[in-house]
Parts: sequence; C-alpha cells; structure tokens
Amino acid sequence: MKTRTNLFFILLSSYVVLQFLWWGYHLIDLSQRIEVESAIANRRVMMILGEGAVFFGLLIYGIWRIRKSIQRDLDLSLRQSNFILSITHELKTPLAAIKILVQTLLKRELGEDKKNELLKKTLEENNRLELMIENILQTASIENKALKPEKSSFKFSVFCQEIIERYHKTNGIPFIKLHINEDTELNADRFMMETILINLLENAIKYAGIHSNIVVYSSKESGRFVFGVKDNGPGIPKEQRDQIFKKFYRIGNEETRTQKGSGLGLYLAYQFTLLHDGKISCVDNHPTGANFQISLSE
Repeated sequence: MKTRTNLFFILLSSYVVLQFLWWGYHLIDLSQRIEVESAIANRRVMMILGEGAVFFGLLIYGIWRIRKSIQRDLDLSLRQSNFILSITHELKTPLAAIKILVQTLLKRELGEDKKNELLKKTLEENNRLELMIENILQTASIENKALKPEKSSFKFSVFCQEIIERYHKTNGIPFIKLHINEDTELNADRFMMETILINLLENAIKYAGIHSNIVVYSSKESGRFVFGVKDNGPGIPKEQRDQIFKKFYRIGNEETRTQKGSGLGLYLAYQFTLLHDGKISCVDNHPTGANFQISLSE
C-alpha cells in the first residue's frame, strides 16, 4: 500500500510539474515571436511569466508539504500496525505464563523454595502486564488532554530508592546504582515522575540488561534539576534518537524483534516531561551505552 501510494504521488507530481514547464516553454517561445515594438504585449507576457513563477513556487511548496504529510501518515500507520502486533503478543504472553505458573502451584507438591521461585516469576509477569496496561491507559489520557501535573514536594533520593528497591527485590540482586544528592527536594507530580523513571529503567533493562551498570543520577545545573538513567549497553544509533520518543515507535521490525514492549514507555516519558515544561534527551554514555536525561526548571 505504501509503495503504491508513493508511486502514484510521484507520477502525479511529476506530470503536473512537467506540464507546467511545457506551458512555460510555449509562452516564452510565443513571446519571442511578438514584435519588439509591441510594448503592451511584452508587459503582459512579463506579467504572466511573473505570476506563473509565483504559482510554480507555490505549487512546488504544496507538493512538498503534501508529500511530507502523506509520509507522516504512512509512518504513523506503520507504527500503529506494529503496536497492534506487539500488544497482541505482549498481553497474551504474561497471561499464559501466569496461568501455567498457577496451575503448576496447584497441581504439584513442591518444596518451599520451588514455590517461592514460581511465585516470584508469577509476580514478575503480573508486574509486566500491569505496567503495559497502565501505559496504554496513560497514553489514552494524554490523547484526550485529561492529564495535568499535580505537583508536590518530595525527597528525590527517597523516591528513587523506593523504586530501585522494588527492582532489586524482584530480580534478587542489587544491580541499579544511585548517584544523587540526598538533600534534593523536587517539586513535581510524583505519579508522573514515577512513570518516567520506571519506563527509563525498563528501557535500560530491556535493551542493555541488568549487568550493564545501570545508574540513576541527578544534579543541579544552571538553576535546573537534571536527572536520568544511563547504562553501558549497546546504546541507540544517532539517526534514531529523534524517533524513539514518538508514539508506538520501536527499533527494528516487529515481526523479528526479540525485545519485549509496546513502544509507549519513552513516549510517556517524553509527554510527562513536556507537561512539566522540561526537556528529555538521549545522549551517548561513556565509554558505551545510552544516557536518558531529563531537565526540569526548579
């Protein structure tokens, strides 16, 4: 569908432009046949050529804008298609896993350690499903302009530690480092900040892994509060960094991708940052990896 649409647009645009140039050629040729003494005719020809040039410029600009709009709609359609493929798989997988784990617990006589292991896996799948559904609901709220920040003051260090401890408890090992000032007070919507941090951590765990030196950090720079999540994973190609915050966007092909997700996590982080009049960016970590950085006015 995309190839046919692009081909039709290119052929139609080429025909219009070539036809216009052909008319211009005949008009110029006609003007050369008019006697030089005919000043009135020459002025009319120049007037027509001037108006034609303006019209031609507007035509080219209009074709460019229409082409850009079509491409944007096609890209969104592709991302939506990928999202449907992804979310169908992502919703079914944890549900199936939870069902199998619960059936195993009910039907077999297991030792205490084995039961705890299965219960831990069940909780992990439940948390994964819960985060996915929450992201979908929050995205719908953003589209309906139903979300506004409800700001309150809280200690950022305590806030981060609570979230990090949940990940450590779930994974059984302490793998996230915390590099922040313990006295930092942040005035922001706590729920939105939690969503931002969780989605950035999920992104680091998904693409870099728990052994990639994941760090949550914060600092104050030129009157702004800066925090973020960085890792030593493979990083994100520079040519894709302008795309990763778009709704449904995910790196790679949906049918061959191995990473889990819905393509909404970074989109929500971006939108919630904007609601706080902040900025979010992805930069290189050193020596390797990605660094997602949020900058908020104090």
